[in-house]
Amino acid sequence: MFTDERAIIEPHADLLSIALAVTGFMVFAALISQTYFGYEDRSFALENYESASLLAETLADNPILKTGSSGLLSATALDSLSDPDGFNERERLFANFSGNYRFLVEIRTEDAQCCWRIVPDNVEPEAFADGKEKVAASVPVVIELNPAQSVPGFLTVVIYKTAWM
Repeated sequence: MFTDERAIIEPHADLLSIALAVTGFMVFAALISQTYFGYEDRSFALENYESASLLAETLADNPILKTGSSGLLSATALDSLSDPDGFNERERLFANFSGNYRFLVEIRTEDAQCCWRIVPDNVEPEAFADGKEKVAASVPVVIELNPAQSVPGFLTVVIYKTAWM
């Protein structure tokens, strides 16, 4: 300790208070950053769920997927769209939609006996990797497997997060 006529000064007493203040600030900054990243993840899901839902409803009404005038989805049309050789059909299906959304379409029967996955051809294959962040929405549909058999199912649109989203 040093003394003079005005006061007593302890040179190391302030170090403990500064260390506690810096530690408290670092904990506060870490909490704020975790909250922000959590909000960002949830905001992607909230913003794009409505878009996925609208895309699913639009695709369920698309005449390319339908059988004649019955309003049912055609298993034959789904087979040709999900086939690697169905480039022209997929191009017509995805031509009406903006390239801002990177999405694929999955259609399956309620009992999961039949499943079709329709992926656009103008997107690189790794864009739909399993580890990517995505949001999905489904609508109920009826699928005509053959003229004598129709089964309930679901049309699901899966939107994947891109670098600009």
